[in-house]
Amino acid sequence: MTINETSEEKHVRKSVIAGSWYPGSKEELSKMLDGFFGNTEKEDLGDIKALIAPHAGYIYSGQVAAFSFKQIEGKDYSKIIILAPTHHHAFNGASVPNYTYYETPLGEVKISPLAKELMKESKLISSIPAAHSKEHSAEIELPFLQKALKNFEIVPIIIGSMSREEMDELSDLIIRHLDEKTLIVASTDLSHYHPYDDAIAMDTSCVNSIIALDIGKAERCEMCGYFPVLITMRIAKKLNWSTRLLKYANSGDVTGDRSGVVGYTAIVFHTTFRKVDVTDFQSDTLKTRGLVCHQNEVVGSNDPTDRLIKENPHNELNEEQKKYLLKLARDTIELYVKEGKKLEPETNDPELRKNRGVFVTLEKNGQLRGCIGHIQPIQPLYLNVRDNAINAAVHDPRFRPVKIDELAKIDIEVSVLTTPELIKANSPEEYLEKIQPGIDGIIIDYKGSGATYLPQVWEMIPDKGEFLSHLCEKAFLPGDCWKEKEIKIYRYRVVAFKESEFE
Repeated sequence: MTINETSEEKHVRKSVIAGSWYPGSKEELSKMLDGFFGNTEKEDLGDIKALIAPHAGYIYSGQVAAFSFKQIEGKDYSKIIILAPTHHHAFNGASVPNYTYYETPLGEVKISPLAKELMKESKLISSIPAAHSKEHSAEIELPFLQKALKNFEIVPIIIGSMSREEMDELSDLIIRHLDEKTLIVASTDLSHYHPYDDAIAMDTSCVNSIIALDIGKAERCEMCGYFPVLITMRIAKKLNWSTRLLKYANSGDVTGDRSGVVGYTAIVFHTTFRKVDVTDFQSDTLKTRGLVCHQNEVVGSNDPTDRLIKENPHNELNEEQKKYLLKLARDTIELYVKEGKKLEPETNDPELRKNRGVFVTLEKNGQLRGCIGHIQPIQPLYLNVRDNAINAAVHDPRFRPVKIDELAKIDIEVSVLTTPELIKANSPEEYLEKIQPGIDGIIIDYKGSGATYLPQVWEMIPDKGEFLSHLCEKAFLPGDCWKEKEIKIYRYRVVAFKESEFE
């Protein structure tokens, strides 16, 4: 026990989002985080000084957040300054909590004495209980930090409204307390509830301005962590930090609903490497949108995945496997809705144990009642069906949770993404000949940048050339990138099946 702990009473801030925004049990939360981290890679970025991570529910933005937090995994940070926006209580300036610890299912995190020191050093900072009691934007970053690091303290700063002069003042104050073991986490989502393509255009401009450290343009961004990001950018400019975009996605990539989406990004600020500008972002940083396929995952005569594609071109499931997954989804939903318990299924079927992307859709009287899924293959197919069955039933924000008396009226559909397959073509015209609208989901990979469109997107963009051009632009690449010799284009199918088909 330290001197600071003996001099004040322990005051723990209990989680207000465990069990809703992320799993409420230590085991489930840890397993989910392991899945997210397992689907990312650590890059050689030198000394990481700050990162941007989203703060939506983990089923929506957790995979994006993991791209940022993966970069600090195992590093030796002793102090984390979390800059987070306020959603529940409007105020001017910034606030630090009067707690001594934050608690999540993974344990308690100590609040650094620096929090109170900052109040003494600046009139901008006070302690406003209402700014912290229900606020999720700082708390939601903690399980990622707990999973990635050991023995650290936090300085959670909730930020209200600020002038440019006040942001400069706060950035200078933070700089005075930075050292080699201090990390800044800026918590933000991007644009909110715009149609899919509109959101991508807005977020592209915003992300470009952030990685270029163009504060003037960033001030025009739509992002709920507006002040945390602008303050972090000010610090980065003053200290000549470099930037790197790691990931961009939006809720439409997860749920499949593109009518009104929320954008998420993972960006790090670091030393050692040169500053990344807009042209870098557009040309070679995006291994970042949607489902990205690297060459050695889908081709190559010595690759077991290549043999699998030749034996079973689209990884089709047989009738028994489809029935198993539908029954699993049904049993999972019924147990969870009736008893609040999570089913623990078992299967020895190697096809069902492969990591696969999947969506679970619920319909009632022919109308959508819930739909949640993952494009990314973050865990074995049967477990992905189980978890997304629960998500579709009780966590789709568009609908109230499914009730017991509705269960008999619901028809369940499972959509499984097949293994991506390289399309071999010698010219742009040959690509157009081989691609099948309405059937093929398409992935482009150009010099390390990539993006995907599900087959459903053909309904909105039926022309093949326009489809590929939009996909290039989605990856922040020139619209004609699909015509370049270096382009790799993959296709996959969505195998969808529902209970009513087997009645």
